[in-house]
Amino acid sequence: MKSHLTFTKQQRSGIFIFLLLIIAFQCIYFFVDFTEGNIYLDEDEISKFEREIDSLRLVEHQKNKPIIYPFNPNYITDYKGYTLGMSNEEIDRLLSFRAQDKWVNSAQEFQNVTKVSDSFLAIISPYFQFPEWITNPKSGTSNYKIKNFESKTFAQKQDLNSATAEQLQKINGIGEALSDRIIKYRNKFNGGFIADIQLQDVYGLSPEVIERILNEFTVKTPRAIEKLNLNTATANQLVTIQYIDYEIAHHIIERRTLIEGYKSLDDLLKVKNFPVNKIEIIKLYLTLE
Repeated sequence: MKSHLTFTKQQRSGIFIFLLLIIAFQCIYFFVDFTEGNIYLDEDEISKFEREIDSLRLVEHQKNKPIIYPFNPNYITDYKGYTLGMSNEEIDRLLSFRAQDKWVNSAQEFQNVTKVSDSFLAIISPYFQFPEWITNPKSGTSNYKIKNFESKTFAQKQDLNSATAEQLQKINGIGEALSDRIIKYRNKFNGGFIADIQLQDVYGLSPEVIERILNEFTVKTPRAIEKLNLNTATANQLVTIQYIDYEIAHHIIERRTLIEGYKSLDDLLKVKNFPVNKIEIIKLYLTLE
């Protein structure tokens, strides 16, 4: 212990000087200002840098912006209108107008029906694509188009669940490949289609072709199913429905608990990660009773 605690005069002087140096450096660190007196900022360089950042953000935004392809506004669905940025009221006005077997034939008429704003119309109207007999009345095809869309009553239509490939091929736009695809999809289910809306699940069918099919065919003998009560169904029951996996089922139940029960099937649109473009098909399997 004595060898560790006893210092010579020279060692004590060294320790004392070392402590003085520590105190001196600490005082310098705390009391001396090392910052430069004047900091020069190049405003032009900063502005240039900010503009560059803004341009990069704009490029990234354009990359993530959904691409809009030309379309006939008469065939806008709930999901299509939602992706375009239309409000529920604007979409409902268009669907109600179309339910009367009426057609929108110009951008101005589209605005008159839906009541969309001028700014919104200016954005989407360049993508409107009307049939040739509308844009070019002298083309000589107007009689064909009008005849093609003459409405038939429910009694006049054939049952989609018993339609043959040959019958389907009589529809303009339906060839051998599409007719076989429709029948194969229908036969995936024991009993066929539940409702006409399921045609949207057949790959390759455009809205125009579906419109023509439903003018001649409709589901008259729907497949019998047992609907699930949305307010009592378990996760294991919900995942038996098309397009609902365990993650979505969990979110459905979580929101059901939060709002103390669903009041409408359309409330599912507010569920996290819900496939909004398949809402009408999913609703076929659900009830609130």
